[in-house]
Amino acid sequence: MVGEIFHFQQQHWHLLPQRAIFWEEEKALILSDLHLGKAAHFRKAGIAVPAGIVQEDLFRLQQLITHYLPSRIIIVGDMFHSSENNEVQYFRIWRQQFSHITVDLVKGNHDIMPETVYDQLQIRVHETLTLRNIHFIHEPCEDNNGYQYTFSGHLHPAFVMHGAGKQRLRLPCFYFGPHCGILPAFGHFTGSANLDPAAADPVFVIAGKSIIRAQ
Repeated sequence: MVGEIFHFQQQHWHLLPQRAIFWEEEKALILSDLHLGKAAHFRKAGIAVPAGIVQEDLFRLQQLITHYLPSRIIIVGDMFHSSENNEVQYFRIWRQQFSHITVDLVKGNHDIMPETVYDQLQIRVHETLTLRNIHFIHEPCEDNNGYQYTFSGHLHPAFVMHGAGKQRLRLPCFYFGPHCGILPAFGHFTGSANLDPAAADPVFVIAGKSIIRAQ
């Protein structure tokens, strides 16, 4: 569980290679874009997708919970990919072992299941969420919106690292802009979008089991 502790906006953020953040002051795990159920939707459409993706993602989350003992989990949108399917049922069983932990979902564009399903899964759904004047919203903000800082997801950000001999390596990353940060996609069955940050904006790439500050 080796990560990078980033002191930023008067808070301590543990940036984790498992594609999540542990917020020390709130004892909260923060992650975005799990897209649970996406693989099942592809298989239903006749597209060959490896089995076990949702189990692997939830096992990774389980390891983080066991290590950091969070009191809450904040999911910054797109927890589920679309309508209810058997992977959602798998999550229902998984959730029972962590029923003591509050799960807050900031609603994303893919979170379209009926409210009753979220209630049954013990998930509190929010359009936005603010704690300690740190704001969470699924789609990225564009400028200072009056909060101390804003975190978002949605873009599945990646950063291109350049090496000797014209080598290029594209890696998922955490991005911290002047007013808004973007979280990497927690789910492995997702695409990504290249970032082009300003030189002064901190970017931390996820390289296997390590977090590396790229700039």
